[in-house]
Amino acid sequence: MTLHHLPDVSDPRRVIPLDAVHNFRDIGGYPTADGRTTKWRLLFRADALYRLRGDDVDAVRPLGLRTVVDLRTDEELELRGRFPVDEHPIDFHHIDVMDTTWERDENDIEDVAEFLCSAYQKMLHQLPHRFAEAIERLGAPEALPAVFHCAAGKDRTGVTAMLVLGALGVPNEYIAADYGLTAEGTARTRAWAQRESPELWQRMADTPSAWMAAEPEAMLKVIAGIEAEHGTIRDYVLHIGVQPATLDRLAAALLE
Repeated sequence: MTLHHLPDVSDPRRVIPLDAVHNFRDIGGYPTADGRTTKWRLLFRADALYRLRGDDVDAVRPLGLRTVVDLRTDEELELRGRFPVDEHPIDFHHIDVMDTTWERDENDIEDVAEFLCSAYQKMLHQLPHRFAEAIERLGAPEALPAVFHCAAGKDRTGVTAMLVLGALGVPNEYIAADYGLTAEGTARTRAWAQRESPELWQRMADTPSAWMAAEPEAMLKVIAGIEAEHGTIRDYVLHIGVQPATLDRLAAALLE
């Protein structure tokens, strides 16, 4: 599968249009190897849900969310806040899936896809049980509709989405294409920050461009590594501690 042959996964139903949150996406509409499709409006991936306010909360309300899994660090929660549970009561779970923040000078990064792949592999190597816990929360009885998110909705969220979609049997090229859609979300965030949030705009300006990239090739490399060692993403997800019953529940709820 070359990058030129990734499927077009854009769909008018995919992005939930909001003012201050720009990467809130439905992961419905993806085929599986056994001929089924992920259902719409049951599982979402997102970015900075702490910015949900007012009209944005009202726009999210009809989704009927029951569960939010926040993948950010303790420091991020303390500094930025969290999903507005007072305005929109849900079952909130904080599961920090990253042990250390990225530390690497952009001048050292020659291959962006390789850098991202290495960062994602490091996450999975350091805290696999946290990713398993996140999937267990998403697959708990009555958990759906649910959303999982980090800060940009790209890295921690992207790895979690890869594990969930892969465990359901979604082909690798669709997983990589879904990950690649984050580039559009990042562009939306930049435009918004320039208008509305000087602090975020400065933070984005100071962030190495490689850290902001969403190269589908990086996700394909991560998947190839998992498959080389474990056979399938599903086998890997079971290996890190997700229960078979959880995956069966997710498949029963999410596939049609």
